[in-house]
Amino acid sequence: MECNHILVRFGELTTKGENRKLFIRKLCQNTKEILNSFQNLKYELSFDRMYILLNGEDAKAVCRQLKTVFGIHSFSLCYQVKSDLESIKEACLHVIENNPGNTFKIDTKRNDKEFPMQSHDINTAIAGHVFHHTSKELKVDVHHPDILVKVELRKEFTYVMDNVILGAGGYPVGIGGKALLMLSGGIDSPVAGYLTLKRGVDIECIHYASPPYTSDLAREKVLDLVDVLRHYTHGKITVHIVPFTELQLAVYEHCEESYAMTVMRRMMYRIGEKLAIKNHCLALVNGESIGQVASQTLDSMNVINQVISIPVLRPVLCLDKLEIIDIAQKIDTYDVSIRPHEDCCTIFTPKAPATKPKSYKAEAFEATFDYETYVNECVENVETIVVDANYKNDEEIF
Repeated sequence: MECNHILVRFGELTTKGENRKLFIRKLCQNTKEILNSFQNLKYELSFDRMYILLNGEDAKAVCRQLKTVFGIHSFSLCYQVKSDLESIKEACLHVIENNPGNTFKIDTKRNDKEFPMQSHDINTAIAGHVFHHTSKELKVDVHHPDILVKVELRKEFTYVMDNVILGAGGYPVGIGGKALLMLSGGIDSPVAGYLTLKRGVDIECIHYASPPYTSDLAREKVLDLVDVLRHYTHGKITVHIVPFTELQLAVYEHCEESYAMTVMRRMMYRIGEKLAIKNHCLALVNGESIGQVASQTLDSMNVINQVISIPVLRPVLCLDKLEIIDIAQKIDTYDVSIRPHEDCCTIFTPKAPATKPKSYKAEAFEATFDYETYVNECVENVETIVVDANYKNDEEIF
């Protein structure tokens, strides 16, 4: 007996009111885009779930991809059988025999009220059949079973569902607009991007490169991080690489060492806002966490934030570093992030950066040089790259 369907449950989306159809339509669109390599799949939509008809596609491979689709609460491998008790018994036995564990539970939902047995009686009949025909040492556990078999009995046919597999949760990517992620190449910013995607906000990325002080390997590292993140969206993410060297050197030339980091971050925000507006992004996103470094105290954030008017989202703001690392390992960005390549934030690091900077001091340093010309040049000379499944074959990028 082969699995022929996957049942997808929407979870949080079903709590939406008038916008519910919009959320579900976007989820279906994203699911089809992420699963577009499986040519034979068919999709059926009902009130709070979606059925994916496999048509011979590899169920395990499809499930691996489904785990990356935001908006899916959970899903189950599913067997569509005739709505007669014997067929249902055999399907349930097959599920239990092919799953690890020694405790099980049968949970029947009887949508066809004309079926001659009650749900409890169906559960009992199936369990009896399992005990008489199984090759395993089994017992029933209705609270914490190793194997949970759900039976959805309908008039035309019955779905027998394998264990519930948790999905990525959150909202469908793109339903909440688009934001510009400030991607340094460290551990925090990719996690911030992942969490932003999880809440339904699509992302583009901005990276500040300072050659020759930062290398091509640092650039490749950033693109590899984006390559990981794109698997959680619709398959591609746009990256804007800013030539930041001249502006960064000008900042360090005209500012006291303690204020150089503050002024540099203000320049980054100015460039980020211009690119965000140009590319229809409604906010900036970064990996700042309160108190982690000198530029991430509340005083510093306040002074840096004053130069722009669009919102700045900080998804990891209140997470410990170890919590951020746990997420990075879970989403497969950690090993890329720890590659030993410098970024523009780690070169020229001041020995004693200001942790409680003042706006008037930052403005005074900025008044000593024509930073707006540098900012505009950065925006005009941005290199834009679309990271998709084939980007590594593009000779112009590497």
